[in-house]
Amino acid sequence: MSRCASVSLSLDEPVSATAATATTWLLLEQPGPWGAKALTSSHLDPAVGRALETAASGTGVRVALIRRPGRHADPGTGEIRQVYAAHTVPGRGWLRAATTRDPRHLLDLDLGALGAGDHRSFDAVLGGRPHTGDPLALVCTNGKRDRCCALLGRPLATELAAAGEDGVWEVTHLGGHRFAPTVLVLPYGYVYGRADARTLKKALDGVREGRVAVAGCRGCSAFERPGQAAELAVREAAGEYRAGVLGVVRTDGAAPRWAVTVAHADGRRWRVTVARGAALPPRPESCGAAVLGTPARMTVVAVRELRPTALAS
Repeated sequence: MSRCASVSLSLDEPVSATAATATTWLLLEQPGPWGAKALTSSHLDPAVGRALETAASGTGVRVALIRRPGRHADPGTGEIRQVYAAHTVPGRGWLRAATTRDPRHLLDLDLGALGAGDHRSFDAVLGGRPHTGDPLALVCTNGKRDRCCALLGRPLATELAAAGEDGVWEVTHLGGHRFAPTVLVLPYGYVYGRADARTLKKALDGVREGRVAVAGCRGCSAFERPGQAAELAVREAAGEYRAGVLGVVRTDGAAPRWAVTVAHADGRRWRVTVARGAALPPRPESCGAAVLGTPARMTVVAVRELRPTALAS
């Protein structure tokens, strides 16, 4: 039986502008097996998982579970767990780290403030501090959600860890199973699809140098999909690969066509026309899908740098 990832690859489906959207990621270490809906079907107390899902709704925060690559034994309760929070809006981003013995402490976080970029509750509740280690590579490996993530993601996570990348974690769900292996790189919040160790090594080295690697990039999670397409298009057009210098400041129009304004920290601006179409022919959007789908496909129609006299238009 064909897997969703192999079908997507055979159809040469573009990965650009397919990243999950989150202004802030909240990541909790949870060893052991994960079910399809991991927050409520793992060794994490399902009441805590449901409460986190409810609290995060509408805040811009995406909550996910993480674990180290390798065997997935759960040593039991009382173990110290790693917690990360990452705000991914360019120019205002941060990555904070903490530990906890009791995941219920996460219920005391102000998720609305976290989604808006305020990490004070994370610091106060969990003793959060700036993350000073290697950039994080979060590889989607949840086979209960989609088998492609397990078959393709787990070997990649293991290979990266064996190569000495200390920031590698397995993560429960990043969306877009058909682009597996799919990887979220923090602190900048760019997601990569059909990733291999070489691509991820370049992406992680880029983070260390303050750059964004665009090969295999699905987009920055801080932006909605039209903005993801527009920002990547401006990077290519302008040859600008520094992190944190481009932002989506305005989106006009509605589906299936938008005019997206991308601004540079130096004052330059571009207007990018993005159109939504359907990816044809129909294909499985995940291995468990009962019917074939035609996922949305973002196409950049035009990229135009704005002169100062046109900025007000």
